[in-house]
Amino acid sequence: MISADNPHFTSSVKAKMAVDGTSFDLKEFLAVRRAWVEESLDASIPVTYPEKIYEAMRYSLMAGGKRLRPILCLATCDLAGGTPEMAMPTACALEMIHTMSLIHDDLPAMDNDDYRRGKLTNHKVFGEDIAILAGDGLLAYAFEFLAIQTKGVPAERLLKVVARLGHAVAATGLVGGQVVDLESEGADNITLKTLNFIHAHKTGALLEASVLSGAELAGADTSVLQRLSTYAGNIGLAFQIIDDVLDVTATYEELGKTAGKDIQSQKATYPSLWGIEESQRQAQALIDEAKEVLVPYGAKALPLLGIADFITARKS
Repeated sequence: MISADNPHFTSSVKAKMAVDGTSFDLKEFLAVRRAWVEESLDASIPVTYPEKIYEAMRYSLMAGGKRLRPILCLATCDLAGGTPEMAMPTACALEMIHTMSLIHDDLPAMDNDDYRRGKLTNHKVFGEDIAILAGDGLLAYAFEFLAIQTKGVPAERLLKVVARLGHAVAATGLVGGQVVDLESEGADNITLKTLNFIHAHKTGALLEASVLSGAELAGADTSVLQRLSTYAGNIGLAFQIIDDVLDVTATYEELGKTAGKDIQSQKATYPSLWGIEESQRQAQALIDEAKEVLVPYGAKALPLLGIADFITARKS
């Protein structure tokens, strides 16, 4: 339960919550929203001929996970006055895109991982050829799905969301970050600027798209989008810092994937630049700032405040 007594809330956040008299059960919120997303994802891709490619797509899409990106999309749509129904197709599309990135990231030509979410990676089950095609299929279908299935949203808003998701995936986002990440492996002179670029694009771009797309679907104005953009940038970077820390400190059982891969691959990470303790401090400072910008929205922002805290508290 989140309350004004939370030690990580700044004074202005505490004051606003005290006035509103609000509390919030994050665990219940995440469980309910995750169930909504799981049900929608399960219905989104039926198995038809050729069965193998649909089975491969579903294998990774339905492999579990936090469903953080679709939940963020639903939460910001709600904050901006929208409904879950208008945001769910985009929420599902975001998870399809994220799943594509995981399938491709795990390939031998990329990070060469054998496990993801406690299960064998897609290429280990279906082969590299089908895994590549499964990722391609999910990426293309994500845009078809949100374009066709979104109801009750003006066309110009939906077009903005389509463009935002494309920007987040392309060389301007995820793909560009992955390229610099691969080029940086084994290098001994990676700067903080380069590391921030990698993760602002590889991880942060899709998280930002998740946050902003929900609000855009609901017709949020520029001031709301600006605040949400700051929130998204901060939680995206904090998410990656904690990921880097967990790669050093967590076990396979906790992560559901091979631990210590960053060290094996000679990747530059935040702990390698700052150490674990300073990395955790930096992540918490980002989360505190992210929550601060949401103060004007009072109780409406409680899900986003809770998700921000969840990012630094998570163990996987």
